[in-house]
Amino acid sequence: MDELKLIKQAQRGDRKSLAELVKIYEQTVYNFSFKICRNKDKAEHTMQETFLSMVKNLDQFSGQSKLSTWLYRVVSNHCLMLARSESKYTFASFEDEEADIDEKSIADWKVTPDKVTENNELKEHLDKAIEKLPAEHRIVFMLRDVEGFSTEETAKMVELSVPAVKSRLHRARSFLRNELNGMFNYE
Repeated sequence: MDELKLIKQAQRGDRKSLAELVKIYEQTVYNFSFKICRNKDKAEHTMQETFLSMVKNLDQFSGQSKLSTWLYRVVSNHCLMLARSESKYTFASFEDEEADIDEKSIADWKVTPDKVTENNELKEHLDKAIEKLPAEHRIVFMLRDVEGFSTEETAKMVELSVPAVKSRLHRARSFLRNELNGMFNYE
């Protein structure tokens, strides 16, 4: 069944269609929540809040954008509210610590222990720098540079103008560049 049909049925109160929509987007919503919130518990909380918002407000979904775009906006809003409610941010690393090592990369002769160490060190530094970004800039950075959405799509998701998204993205990239330069400056 196509998504629009599922949405229409869910809007009419069909619980099976609503459950199917949750099933379709569960992993996407969790993954994005984790990338923004940087913490498993917060990501799970945000995912629950996002789907609760979807259940409560699906009748307001007009279908002028993709449902995923609408859900990214809801996730972004919940992550921002969570970040604003906390005085100190705590985040997990870019990748879940429980992630398995890709066996193909082990067999690849180009991947040497020193390169793995360098990559892990760079990832740690990048995580620390991303952690310092204000939530408003972090969300735009993650949507554009990590998730790969266009500037226009990102603007719709976070309900900003395209110039505002470009400005926040520029500031985030500049901040991260300066942070990484400072971390690797061994003078």
